Amino acid sequence: MRTAHRTCPLCEAVCGLRLTLDDTGHVTSVKGDPDDPFSRGFICPKGASLGRLDEDPDRLRAPMIRTAGEWRQAGWDEAFRAVEAGLKGVIDAHGRQALAVYVGNPNAHSMAGALYGAPLIRALGTRNVFSASTADQMPKHVACGLMLGDPLAVAVPDLDRTDYLLMLGANPLESNGSLCTAPDFPGRLKALRGRGGKLVVVDPRRTRTAALADEHLFIRPGTDAYLLFGIVHTLFAEDLIAVGVEVGGLAEVRRLAEDFTPKTVAPVCGVPAAEIERLARELAAAPTAAVYARIGTCTAEFGTVAQWLVDVVNVLTGNFDRPGGVMFAKTAVENGRRSKPYVTGRWRSRVRGLPEANGELPVATLADEIETPGEGQVRGLVMVAGNPVLSAPNGPRLDRAFSGLEFMVCVDPYLNETTRHANVILPPPRVMQSPHYDLSLLFVAVRNYARFSPPVLPLEPGRPSEAEILARLTMIASGQGADADPALLDELILDQMLRKAVETPGSPVEGRDPVELRASLDGGSGAEARLDAMLKLGPYGLSLAELLANPHGVDLGPLQPRLTEILRTASGRVELAPPQLVEDVARLRARLAAPPTGIVLIGRRHLRSNNSWLHNVEPLVGGTNRCTLQINPRDVSRLGLGERAVVRSAAGELVVPLEPTETIMPGVVSLPHGWGHAGTAQQIAAEHAGVNANTLTDDSVIDVPSGNAVFNGVPVTLGRA
Repeated sequence: MRTAHRTCPLCEAVCGLRLTLDDTGHVTSVKGDPDDPFSRGFICPKGASLGRLDEDPDRLRAPMIRTAGEWRQAGWDEAFRAVEAGLKGVIDAHGRQALAVYVGNPNAHSMAGALYGAPLIRALGTRNVFSASTADQMPKHVACGLMLGDPLAVAVPDLDRTDYLLMLGANPLESNGSLCTAPDFPGRLKALRGRGGKLVVVDPRRTRTAALADEHLFIRPGTDAYLLFGIVHTLFAEDLIAVGVEVGGLAEVRRLAEDFTPKTVAPVCGVPAAEIERLARELAAAPTAAVYARIGTCTAEFGTVAQWLVDVVNVLTGNFDRPGGVMFAKTAVENGRRSKPYVTGRWRSRVRGLPEANGELPVATLADEIETPGEGQVRGLVMVAGNPVLSAPNGPRLDRAFSGLEFMVCVDPYLNETTRHANVILPPPRVMQSPHYDLSLLFVAVRNYARFSPPVLPLEPGRPSEAEILARLTMIASGQGADADPALLDELILDQMLRKAVETPGSPVEGRDPVELRASLDGGSGAEARLDAMLKLGPYGLSLAELLANPHGVDLGPLQPRLTEILRTASGRVELAPPQLVEDVARLRARLAAPPTGIVLIGRRHLRSNNSWLHNVEPLVGGTNRCTLQINPRDVSRLGLGERAVVRSAAGELVVPLEPTETIMPGVVSLPHGWGHAGTAQQIAAEHAGVNANTLTDDSVIDVPSGNAVFNGVPVTLGRA
């Protein structure tokens, strides 16, 4: 028996784990690491099942090639040559704009995915870039980009010091947090209440988080922006403004809020006007306060306006960049500083003319680009750790579209609902064989922290790492060929990074010799050497050697005010009234006259699930983790429904088992996301197939400023099955 320590890669909480393995490499137990200064021994059912996931017998161990509809295993060199031939065939016949790339959510949990995603996209040379971000979080990034000049400057609630937390559309007791990295989120919320603070949850469901709160308010799905505008109106009307940072557009925000009185918005959002006014007063009166809103508000028709108003409220109450309010993490590896003002719409999609945001097009238009003939029609696709057949809007349409591609290559450990359309599947190694550092998630951590996890088990002879797979794919995409040495890519990136650093005034290595610096880097691979360089060039001057010497992680202290470091607007101020968002307020105002009626659909998170990742692990399916339609008993009686119902939307229909519960408000139904595994090659997932909720979501409906898909507030009708 031996013990190993590593970070859990299964959700955004980045919990430290203590693993016990026998002499064959089998994981015999997984427990929380009590010596991790950030997670302090916390663990959830997903993390406890990491060993089972790692040893999943359905996980692909070798590349797969599909020929004439039949799958066969292949060697790595053969597989990469097949990828080269497939991509070259599309490029030679149709040009690089006939290629598309989709990057899935697991890349945020992967060191290799974070390091090699951007080089791969650049090498492909296409504007058809799609990711899970436009099915999840793009409204937050666009709002931050327009207000602060940097879409990655996401302020998180200072959970450990705040006195008042208003939470909308978030359920961290089951999600473990999202765009807010906070291990043991439940414990932190209990501590908030224990020190006399107040937690208020606004949600169409009485979730586990809402049940923990001091107060829960039901809200009509998709109307969070109205509630927030009602709060903003009250703050101005009652002279409760206490702005503590330099801002522009304050008068414009006051003018915009005039039309959204609590009395006006209450009938639309379902929250009484008196409650809206009280929330505003409580936020203003609290010693410190924070407003936090997540996926329930992002994946709605006015997602970007809602995310903008979240930080407008934080600014107006004096809680922006302030201890106990919302603050910005300072990571050991900082993202590059933007040199140009943030803009969206630098190019538009070919078919629907939708603008790019953060270099991406909306995934809601991916099927359009594949199905619509003409110059630039997508005919080849590179998929990295994604399953959009289950995760994107109108999944069945994408399922059909993928079958018509000329070539598709997937980097994925499973033969699943999406990868079954591929010509080549390149499976990454097991979790235990991969190094880990959270390059993405620590940017939104509620405490500054760093931790590196070396591989627990060695790779088999001839088996490439995930970094090598993505590097070889990048070399192929750039025209270097399947046999090019992937190490050349790392050396090129390192050379560029170090040369830029030595030429940057104020850099810790200003004026040094790049060759000498390269020779001083540690790491058993190019990826680790790159991480070492990023750490040494970072604000704390850490190194890979220091993190290896501290296997439980390094505490870098509580969040500190740093808005002046973060701001990248042309004015040097927080812009409270960006023109693109002011324009979208007109659309929001117009909807006041004709609010949606009838039953609407929302999503649902499960503690033992994460999108479609974990449905092939026996301990994580069954029990409360079921694919049912939650519905208020009054709606069951009113509609004369039985044990199952036919649910219809503008996009499609499903037959679903009903789960009547008083925890969901009347007029709203909830179906979990990520199911629909009928016919999959994953045995356990197939036994618990469920239905694909995205059969019902409409890919023609998006949040206008960000292009994000709309999964919450989808109009549906119900009938007896």
